[in-house]
Amino acid sequence: MPSEFALIDRYFRRSARHAVLGVGDDAAIVKPSPGCELVVSTDMLVEGAHFLPDADPENLGWKTLAVNVSDMAAMGAQPRWALLAAALPAADEDWIGPFATGFFSCAERFNIDVIGGDTTRGPRNFCVTICGETRSGQALLRSGAHLYEEIWISGMPGRAALGLAHLQGHLALTEPALSVCLTALHRPQPRVELGIALRGIASAAIDVSDGLLADLGHLLEASSLAATLRLDLLPAPGFERDAYLSGGDDYELIFTAPALHHGALAELSATLDLPLTCIGVTEAGPAGQLAVLDAAGRIVEVARRGYDHFA
Repeated sequence: MPSEFALIDRYFRRSARHAVLGVGDDAAIVKPSPGCELVVSTDMLVEGAHFLPDADPENLGWKTLAVNVSDMAAMGAQPRWALLAAALPAADEDWIGPFATGFFSCAERFNIDVIGGDTTRGPRNFCVTICGETRSGQALLRSGAHLYEEIWISGMPGRAALGLAHLQGHLALTEPALSVCLTALHRPQPRVELGIALRGIASAAIDVSDGLLADLGHLLEASSLAATLRLDLLPAPGFERDAYLSGGDDYELIFTAPALHHGALAELSATLDLPLTCIGVTEAGPAGQLAVLDAAGRIVEVARRGYDHFA
């Protein structure tokens, strides 16, 4: 059975292209680009809470890094460096090898250096710390939204939640919806290009990890605003409404922008080949309050806003 250091050398040591010093010492050394600020985030994935025990290791490797890359996208930052801390029940190379393949596939896709981390024996969980860069003063914040701005969403949220519901036996999807939803669940696509393009256009942003309503609520609370959403504008044809509104694990971006940028956002959608949909407007009211209306302007009751680890 390989040692901890043999596992690191075999599966997780790569040359660092953007770091002064990468894996192999007590700490890494990085140097921000001139005129940039560092953006730092950390996230944990725990077996049973964030992924199923029989999850495909290569897909899980991709997702472990991708969910952290999504935090960089939500800040309008370019991801640069990542560190991985992993607890593993055993030094099972048949599992670790594919996991590392998926993890580094995501790193290559977004030009990220993996510059350190830690391994230990224990129940399977992964914690990534990620660092990115954005031009000084240009980061997108949750707290930047203003009154009567448009609320936008990227992509098609809800698909990952439907894929998970299928795996858990709560519903039965058929093709082609099954493949679409399982891909959304296992291989989320962080919207880095969108986040960077939104600098100077969007006033606030957040990524969808716990559910559209839950995460939009966090943004509104940070901005001390309320909002109204239009159910008939939601881009969810053929998919269940509740999954769209409250399903997590999508890693799309919710953002606010002045109405004068509506045309520019439509053009950006075409340029990125990514649906961008205006679904509502910010309003005065209790911070975080959300009203969902149908096409006739009637209030739609939503039983659950999103995922809560401690609910």
